[in-house]
Amino acid sequence: MRHWLILWLLKAVSIMIVAGLLPGIQVSGFAAAFIAAAVMAIASATLGLILKVVLFPFAILTLGLVYLLVNGFMLKVTSEIVPGFKVNGCSSAVIGAVLLSLVDYVLRTLSWV
Repeated sequence: MRHWLILWLLKAVSIMIVAGLLPGIQVSGFAAAFIAAAVMAIASATLGLILKVVLFPFAILTLGLVYLLVNGFMLKVTSEIVPGFKVNGCSSAVIGAVLLSLVDYVLRTLSWV
């Protein structure tokens, strides 16, 4: 349980960092980032998984680039659900998803979780 809470906190910190780096993403505070991290995890585990399975043939054709769009879509869906978390435009969503993955990876590596 503690492990999941640490990962959730790291994802929220990642969202705050990406919002600071990318002008197309705004977060009103850490509470909004914390809720966004939970909603993003649920959306990715349900809708994201379904989309990745359905779009698998296109992922093979595009060498996985379609998954960047799916992850951007999950970020955009999260911004529509969570108050205080806003993603402006599709390009900000896709770039934000890539940055979020990179920042989350770095934070996980530094924290040894």
